[in-house]
Amino acid sequence: MSHLSTVLITGCSSGFGLDTAKLFLDRGWRVVATMRTPRSDLLPASELLRILPLDVTDPDSIRACIAAAGPIDALVNNAGVGLLAPLEDTLLVNAREVFETNTLGTMAMTQAVLPQFRQRRAGVVVNVTSSVTLKSLPLLSVYTASKAAVNAFTESLALELAAFDVRARLVLPGRAPSTRFGDNARKLMAASPSDAYADFTQSVIAAVRSMDTPVTQAEDVAEAVWRAVTDPAAPMRIPAGANAVALSAD
Repeated sequence: MSHLSTVLITGCSSGFGLDTAKLFLDRGWRVVATMRTPRSDLLPASELLRILPLDVTDPDSIRACIAAAGPIDALVNNAGVGLLAPLEDTLLVNAREVFETNTLGTMAMTQAVLPQFRQRRAGVVVNVTSSVTLKSLPLLSVYTASKAAVNAFTESLALELAAFDVRARLVLPGRAPSTRFGDNARKLMAASPSDAYADFTQSVIAAVRSMDTPVTQAEDVAEAVWRAVTDPAAPMRIPAGANAVALSAD
């Protein structure tokens, strides 16, 4: 791809999406950075940057974003929401929100860009999931299910798109305490865990926040996404971060 190629990245207000947008800008790509609530102060001013509003759960928002973005060469589905809670304490309305964003939002965005990729016989879809799909962790059953579904979706999709010279790849980040994932995940928790799970929940949350074991930094994910987009020989699944790499080798 040329230095004037364009990437559209979802979920750029913080963490993985923000660092990925910065990296592509630094390397000379045009970047369409999308956020539910656009902010112009998060990324450096650049003629190569456009910031657009996008809610991946809203079909009208998706249509407006794709129309405003114009032709793109790569889509990075990074937008997501976490949920950290015992299943027994999880409201199904919250579980549906996780799947609407993480799974169906990814599918909807992918579906929206495929006509232009297929017609040009070029393009890349990169879906950011999680290393929890490699090794299950407690309190993340709903979140893990939503990301495991994206893994399976992407691997099947890649077979459909190969005939049109369009690629689909996965990036699997590890645990990243330095991002806002944990705080965001707790928003969908029950106001207070039931007594049966209270102590266990607190111990798991403490482990999630710990920096005593290898972790993933946002720049690790940005580099993995860069590889997935720019390297036609990149593997289907690319772990991002020391802990994810270790899990993928087990």
